[in-house]
Amino acid sequence: MIMHKTEKKIIVAAAYVAAFFTVLNIALRIPAYTLVIMMSFAAVAAISAVILISVMLNYERERIYRERENISKMMHSINAMAILWDADFKFIEVNSELTKTIGYTSEDLYNIKNLEKVLPADAFAPSLQAIVNNRDEEFYVTAKGGAKVCTVWNTSIVSVNTIRKHKSYLMLSIGLDLSETVKMKEDLIQYSKNLAESEKRYMFSMELSEIGLLLKESGGSNYHISEQLQKMLGINTETISPGVFRARFHPEDVMIYDALEGTMTNTRSGDHTIHCTEFRMLSADNTYHWYQFRYKVNPGQNRVIADIGGAVLDITREKEKDILIEKMAYIDDVTQIYNRNKFMQVGQETFECYKEVNQTYWVIVLDIDNFHIINDTCGYLNGNKLLNEFGKIVEEMLSKGGFGARIGGDNFAMLIHDTGDETLPVTLIKKIQARLQEVSGEFLMHQAVTCSAGYCKMSDGGDNFAAILDHAEFSLSMSDGTKGDIIRYDNKVHEKILAGNALESELAHALENGELVLYYQPKINLADGSLIGMEALIRWIKPDGTIIPPNQFIPVAESSLLITDISKFVLHEACRQNKEWQDKGYPPITVSINLTAVDFYQTDVKEVIQGALTETGLDPQWLDVELTESLALKDIDHAIQQMKEIKELGVKLSMDDFGTGYSSLSYIQVLPITLLKLDRSFIMYLEEDEISREIVSAVIRIAKSKKIETIAEGIETVGQAEILKESGCDHAQGYFFGRPMPVDKFEEFMAMKCGTNVNA
Repeated sequence: MIMHKTEKKIIVAAAYVAAFFTVLNIALRIPAYTLVIMMSFAAVAAISAVILISVMLNYERERIYRERENISKMMHSINAMAILWDADFKFIEVNSELTKTIGYTSEDLYNIKNLEKVLPADAFAPSLQAIVNNRDEEFYVTAKGGAKVCTVWNTSIVSVNTIRKHKSYLMLSIGLDLSETVKMKEDLIQYSKNLAESEKRYMFSMELSEIGLLLKESGGSNYHISEQLQKMLGINTETISPGVFRARFHPEDVMIYDALEGTMTNTRSGDHTIHCTEFRMLSADNTYHWYQFRYKVNPGQNRVIADIGGAVLDITREKEKDILIEKMAYIDDVTQIYNRNKFMQVGQETFECYKEVNQTYWVIVLDIDNFHIINDTCGYLNGNKLLNEFGKIVEEMLSKGGFGARIGGDNFAMLIHDTGDETLPVTLIKKIQARLQEVSGEFLMHQAVTCSAGYCKMSDGGDNFAAILDHAEFSLSMSDGTKGDIIRYDNKVHEKILAGNALESELAHALENGELVLYYQPKINLADGSLIGMEALIRWIKPDGTIIPPNQFIPVAESSLLITDISKFVLHEACRQNKEWQDKGYPPITVSINLTAVDFYQTDVKEVIQGALTETGLDPQWLDVELTESLALKDIDHAIQQMKEIKELGVKLSMDDFGTGYSSLSYIQVLPITLLKLDRSFIMYLEEDEISREIVSAVIRIAKSKKIETIAEGIETVGQAEILKESGCDHAQGYFFGRPMPVDKFEEFMAMKCGTNVNA
């Protein structure tokens, strides 16, 4: 609560009177010192009064300074000529619009003679009220150089202060240049008169004077637009309904209108802030122009009652420059639609709007099913063409509003307004699926292309837009592999996320407490049955003996930062254990470890491997790094570079699960691998399926021609082993030769294979 000067004076006077009577009472009780006490009190009262007056004067000067500084900032933000001055001309300040229009500098206008050329003659009248009343006066000023500039001025008293009985009046004069168009003057005069019914609305008009004017009065349903704005938009009426106004927005900017309308009708209290937003609207030339709307919302007592008004400026030329910059940062090269960065930016802005005015949206994530097969069988050119067509489909489906982007690989995302129809996302996704099959059939003759989708509502929960997008992406990941799956984020999905979070927390605890251990599965030379290597496989064994399978906790680890720590543990422990067995006297064999995509693509994997070898003392030739086929082909150029760097260390490189990713055999020619690992899916039918035998034999022959060794995994019978041996396969791995074993059991296995006892 702010106290007026009169109230402050009354309080101070009351304090002095109370003090006087208190001291007088004390003095009368001590007659011998009455005179001394009263004189002392008088001296203290005089000194304190001087100090108090000085403090109050300083406070008042500081307050006036801050007030003047705030008014000055406001003046410099006005897109019109403005002068801030006091009645005796001891203070004069002008904005850049004035100096630019008349050619005088700020220093020039400190001279009263120059100022007389700018302000009307009445500005120097002895009556301040006469100055203020003289509004909308049109007159010519002489610019520096002699040119005549037609202007119209309004002057308002913006501050009245009294220091030592002297009143100081601070006035703001605002002028508009009418040289270019007299019609603009008529718009502004009419607008000023309409709003001048109260001082509040008058000041409102002063803040928002611009080329095009847009106003929506409290309780009104339509927008009032100035004649200049009518010309800009090609509209012949002074008012326009919200529906018609919304229809003129660019489809991609309709959400901006919805947010703007929500701000207009859901504002509880104003902070006197001038807001600014940008959008595209259909204009008089029947094309979309970029506009900037600078506006202020002036709310009433009721929640749905508010005045809103502002200036509309055509910024198409400036925006074209911005679009070039935005294209570099926010446009996807392949599809020419927006990328993930832009989607996250727009999504967060939309989320903030949702939190403020409770207008919710749907978030949809789309994935082209088995896109890698299309790349491998139809070529990258057709793959990119499919992505491009899919991007067009996404934009086509947003013709009535929304936002779409390619957020990575073959993943696309959409943001659409929630109309209250719970079936809207599914209906839209099915339309996309139908269009995808129709379009892809035109150039992919033998491929039935489908897409799957996960979606959620913004109101389903999340602290920010990134969390909401995660919900939609997680829903997509819950698909069982069925083509064309459509899955909504719901309580079941949420419970799985919570379970994953709980498992992640437990996993972090397990890593710290040494609950993660390595098992080792033997690799056998098919020619002589000797032990040539082992694969390190991670196991999570809880203190109560419960074993958590890797397929349950590895995906959780991969979605967090834990996978990096786990991979470093596996690498270091496998190297350490192998070196320990060599130091015990066992014949040296190779230990294999698996790298995940996180390790391979997001870390300096070469330095990590080098560090583990150096710390444990293991010779690089006894370490084998296994990469899955899908991982290696995710980014073929980067993969080749990474693999070459690893191989330079002297480490072996194997391709795991070969054949499961539908890749071309030609990749064997470019990937610097030393070993090709045939997936168990080919091995399990070798004895009864002739086609499987032919495929395995062909792969082995091709590998041998490239001097690449082969190993088959998943061997469970002697028949499978014999067929592989006859086909020329070099090595074997599977339950037939040995299951994954803990350290002590594998050491016994090695001792048996060596045919000797090795002392530790």
